[in-house]
Amino acid sequence: MKVIGLIGGMSWESTAEYYRLLNELARRRLGGLHSARCVLYSLDFAEIEQLQVQGRWEEAGEILASAARSLEKAGADMVLICTNTMHKVAGQVEAAVGIPLLHLADATADAVRAAGVRKVGLLGTAFTMEQDFYRARLEAAGLDVCVPDAEGRTLVHQVIYEELCLGVVKDESRKEYQRVIGGLVEAGAEGVILGCTEIELLVGPQDSPVPVFPTTRLHAEAAIDVALAE
Repeated sequence: MKVIGLIGGMSWESTAEYYRLLNELARRRLGGLHSARCVLYSLDFAEIEQLQVQGRWEEAGEILASAARSLEKAGADMVLICTNTMHKVAGQVEAAVGIPLLHLADATADAVRAAGVRKVGLLGTAFTMEQDFYRARLEAAGLDVCVPDAEGRTLVHQVIYEELCLGVVKDESRKEYQRVIGGLVEAGAEGVILGCTEIELLVGPQDSPVPVFPTTRLHAEAAIDVALAE
């Protein structure tokens, strides 16, 4: 089994989900007492969040690139950035190491296409929904991507940073997300990408009238596929 390198801590709540999913998937595939071989470099999210707000992405990218180099030295055979938003600096991270970066958007696009969905709604941080680094990669894979209106984007972003990243899960926020998802479906979305790793702590398939694509799980599944490939 290859060693999976994880750049996590952004936030640690979703990184814990990565660790749980990787081990569950490894046990399911291999049986018995098997678990995933992985190395985790967990960052201080407060530092990263400040750089995000200030638009200092290159500095944030160097922090993640340094983490990736540490993972490579620790024996990782691949690198995962355990957050959708920080894929904005995926190029910096990829250039810093000699091992492959498993891009979260690629794993997601593969799953969306495999489900026969072309037009898909995207939920995530404001950075992920409004900037091109993530949407453009999905569109390059042949998907038609739509996002909530300005009010919906603000709501989704605030719940992520002010609640989910702090481990707070509220029923009222789930209902608001359901309302936003309904708006995306009305706009023609045939599926919805849960494009922030924390969103899966709040909503799931039961909260949407169309298929949802949980990016944390999809990323973990792709990593296990690579780790167990001959």
